[in-house]
Amino acid sequence: MALPGPGSPPDVGLVVAAATAPGTFAPSLSPRSPVDQGLVTGLATGLHFLLSVGAQDALVATARVLIGGERSPAASRAATMALDCLAAPAGLAVLRALPPRADDPLRGAVRQAAWRLGAAGLSGALLGGAQFGTRALDDRLRLGGRLAAVPLAVPVGLGVAFVLDRLRAGEHAEDTGGTRAPSPLSSLAVASGVVGSLAGAAYGEHALTDLVARRLAAELPGPPEVWRLAGHAGFLAGLGLGATSLWQRAMRRIEARTSTDVPVIEPGEADRWVASTVSGGPGSHVSWAGMGRDGRLHALASVRPRPLPDPPAGVPDLSIETVMGTPARAAPVQVYVGLDNAPTPRARVDLAMAELERTGALDRSLVVLVSPTGTGYVNYVATAALQYLALGDVATVTLQYSRRPSPLSLGLVSRAREQNRLLCLRVLQRLRERPGPRPRVVLFGESLGAHTSQDVFLHWGTLGLDAMGIDRALWIGTPYGSGWMRQVTRGDRLDVDADAVAVVNDHDQLTALAEQRGSLPRFVLLSHDNDGVTKFGPDLLWYPPDWLGPSRPRPEPVAVGSPRGIPPAMRWRPVTSFFQGLMDMKNAQTSSGAFGATQHDYRADLPRFLDSVFGLAASPEQLVRIEETLQARESVRERLFAVVPGAVG
Repeated sequence: MALPGPGSPPDVGLVVAAATAPGTFAPSLSPRSPVDQGLVTGLATGLHFLLSVGAQDALVATARVLIGGERSPAASRAATMALDCLAAPAGLAVLRALPPRADDPLRGAVRQAAWRLGAAGLSGALLGGAQFGTRALDDRLRLGGRLAAVPLAVPVGLGVAFVLDRLRAGEHAEDTGGTRAPSPLSSLAVASGVVGSLAGAAYGEHALTDLVARRLAAELPGPPEVWRLAGHAGFLAGLGLGATSLWQRAMRRIEARTSTDVPVIEPGEADRWVASTVSGGPGSHVSWAGMGRDGRLHALASVRPRPLPDPPAGVPDLSIETVMGTPARAAPVQVYVGLDNAPTPRARVDLAMAELERTGALDRSLVVLVSPTGTGYVNYVATAALQYLALGDVATVTLQYSRRPSPLSLGLVSRAREQNRLLCLRVLQRLRERPGPRPRVVLFGESLGAHTSQDVFLHWGTLGLDAMGIDRALWIGTPYGSGWMRQVTRGDRLDVDADAVAVVNDHDQLTALAEQRGSLPRFVLLSHDNDGVTKFGPDLLWYPPDWLGPSRPRPEPVAVGSPRGIPPAMRWRPVTSFFQGLMDMKNAQTSSGAFGATQHDYRADLPRFLDSVFGLAASPEQLVRIEETLQARESVRERLFAVVPGAVG
């Protein structure tokens, strides 16, 4: 009997896809619906299939080049089989020689190429061996080729998955932290549709490039295998151009929606509903029309310092004086400048400084520089809580930098950073010129707003905040991609005061940390352990993150607040963990509607964190009343504006 030949690239792709499919059902940070699970399974296995087809194509092309002028099918099969057998140990050697590093994407790409070629080679060798054994058994049983005709790619892949699962059986297999994937059967239809579409596209692309490669090889120098690789590259380039065009059109539509008017008030009624100390109100330099949807909603959510003299029937009195049980010290200031209020970052900062002067913001004892999320959203609970806690003696300043939701605004971080940095410097300059007492300047940001706020101090550590006159900072739900966060929480930098920074899951953790250090950290990152936004990044494709390593936070019971810890059963899987993390990020931003503190919803955390971090010293009774009032305000806001609670822009 002849030596076994390797499987075709699509067959090798099926082996890898089948081997990785069971791992896509492993639990992660949040529960997945059947549709979510179908998408994870379909996308992960589909991408494994496509990449493995390309890797096997590369091995086949290399084999043909190595044998030179020898063109017999038997020689090609032998050379490819030999390369398949060598690829697995060679790939393993590269992985051992290059340990993963989170801040080195090039190393990650090399590791993934080595892993991919090794996996394709191993799969090709196993498939060839299985086909050889099947043919031998078919001959022994005299079945006339019926057994040898059975497709083996999927059974071989599932066998590999079973062996790997048994080898890992001792790694906390039963401990899922209470998060379980949906039934495989309920997700099968979605996964089959996704995999079928991707497989169909891959087979079609493979057939087309094969046809073009043979035509080109007949007219130009070089074997068809080399031209097939060039065809794959051309197809990917065309796909990228098409995707770019569709992306740009979608962004224009999204930006148009985030500029629509707020339906709850009539045009021209802003002066009636918005205070004079709020941008967009009477005498404001900022036009109501240019503030955008989220800027206008932010203005309408300002807290009144004292009760209305003649309140409408049925409207509760939620003024500062009533809720806090003591007169307000001042009317709170809210400065907000939208993208359409001024044409350039410099002009927007100039406009914000003019608003600070107009409203007397720098006469307040606390000035909060707030960086919004992608669409310009500012957390209403945070703003109202600050105004209650400070008895109105507070000013917030916000500059919009995007009209897109946060996941689609990542390319605008540099624009936001420079705009925020200029605002910070201008405020610092103005305060240094002022005689007499100066307000404390603090920072607040949520989600992408936290990222863009922190990015001002990239490569400056915590000393940068001190140099810029920042007294305190509270950032909630900081995305995993924040470079400043990684710099101050990893390693030992000379410009970082480690005791000044803390990353915590809940207020009890912050209190315990303050007792341990002897002082409260000044720069606090509140990041729930089950918040997919704080865990998801592109390096999940090539790097096992720290939060899935041995130093991961262990699950602990929490009386009040978000659950702590990462399930021990979770582990990193190339490609698969990326799509699971993508679903965790999406699900973290979908609130149940309850006023809660879990995943990417931080509303219930805010009063106590703002009070502690900014040193506002409310009494326990006042904090309870604030929390009850904020829940009531959220209920009213949801009915008026039909905004999804806890969602971020």
